Amino acid sequence: MAHATATAHTGEHAHGHDHEHEHESMKTFGFWLFLITDCILFGTLFATYVVLRGNTSGGPTPAELFEMPGIIAETFILLTSSFTSGLAVLAMNRGRKNQLIGWLAVTALLGAAFIALEMLEFVNMVHEGATIATSAFLSSFFVLVGTHGLHVSLGLIWMIGLMLQLRKRGITPVTKRKVDVICLYWHFLDVVWIFVFTVVYLMGVM
Repeated sequence: MAHATATAHTGEHAHGHDHEHEHESMKTFGFWLFLITDCILFGTLFATYVVLRGNTSGGPTPAELFEMPGIIAETFILLTSSFTSGLAVLAMNRGRKNQLIGWLAVTALLGAAFIALEMLEFVNMVHEGATIATSAFLSSFFVLVGTHGLHVSLGLIWMIGLMLQLRKRGITPVTKRKVDVICLYWHFLDVVWIFVFTVVYLMGVM
């Protein structure tokens, strides 16, 4: 009788574990769907920018506006943050909670520095009279680059919330899945930025 009860209990535990694993897998799958829709969004914004970048309406051209030293610094900072997010995953896989939180904090600080430089770039452009309403080129530029910046900002909020959750609950299957997802999201934003850097800035000043 006791053996039968223990067997039933073990079966329920295994079923609960399978259900939890399936639930986490579904959430990860949902995130991949989100990334696909984001790919479509950025693909549309890039296509719009490429079509409109020559329509300056007598206003400033990309070569007149873009200051490459600051943009190269933004690129270096964001790529470095992708590296530190990878170190966070390594720390998580080794079960080192404090290191994991530390590397996520470094990643968030680098992301915040990237956003600060991007905001400074936008402010300087507006002071020079290059606003979103100046020309079709600037409208597509601000929408494309601003959308990427908005994604980075949302990622920062998400990362800070996750660090608080890790501090409270530690490394669990749920927090582990969330760290994997936020780091994947961060790498995705880096890839998008490489396209922004190439298509918008480099091609703009060449």
